Amino acid sequence: MLRIGRIPYINCYPVYGAIDRGLVALDGELVNGVPTALNDRMARGDLDLSVVSAVEYARDAQRYLLLPELAISCDGPVQSVMLFSRKPAQELSGARVLVSRSSLTSVNLLELLFTHVWKTRPEFVPGDAEMGDIARFAEEPHDARLVIGDAALRLHDAAEQDGPWPALYPYRYDLGDVWKSWTGLPFVFAVWVAQRSTPVHASMAAHASLLASRDWGLNNLPTLAEQAAAASGVGRDRCLDYLSGLDYRLSYPHLAGLTEFFRRLVVAGRVPDGSLAFLPAA
Repeated sequence: MLRIGRIPYINCYPVYGAIDRGLVALDGELVNGVPTALNDRMARGDLDLSVVSAVEYARDAQRYLLLPELAISCDGPVQSVMLFSRKPAQELSGARVLVSRSSLTSVNLLELLFTHVWKTRPEFVPGDAEMGDIARFAEEPHDARLVIGDAALRLHDAAEQDGPWPALYPYRYDLGDVWKSWTGLPFVFAVWVAQRSTPVHASMAAHASLLASRDWGLNNLPTLAEQAAAASGVGRDRCLDYLSGLDYRLSYPHLAGLTEFFRRLVVAGRVPDGSLAFLPAA
């Protein structure tokens, strides 16, 4: 039986919703973990197939095969990968910016944006900013912080309402939107990959199940939005808007965005290889 990684954020609900409900069979054991944990487990060979940060694929492309037509991407705002700042991003040179330990892709994207778009060099400090209580975010000394996942949705909503958050974070940047304005391309945050050592027929069967489950999920977003609201504390309509704004394919425009991201990481010396290799289509 394959061990298959799953991120517990609500943005994965459309891919796993039918599997969780027993509507689509998956011959494998699902293993939950934040993106960096799944990255590490795939790198160690503890998982056979998983969703991973896009950067994890590029860090060791000779180990993995991309699953066709399956990703978490956006073509403009993503809503769940946000920089919250006390001053404009262009004025953060030398400032303390907390970055998530749980999302390799988001951190690398943020660093590219500071270098090429905002043209400033802050001090990046690893921190926690995922699914926990946003009330504790103000406790750590910082000038800005990268927040991902469900917590980003909650903090963004809080910053739009009365209370302490608008004054604490008057500047808010959606990284998907900034990338789109900079490059004109979609951005791919996460991909599904299989180990090259995993039997191809098993990977193809799992891929087919994931695609079938995703197709069910995209046709049942209102149901998944209710589930997401109950799990995250974010309003149902907000969850529906969020899930509807994401793209779960890996089409030619997405591949162009992914290739451009990898090209820039190679130039910056962050990854050794930006080439793409795919599992045969199911």
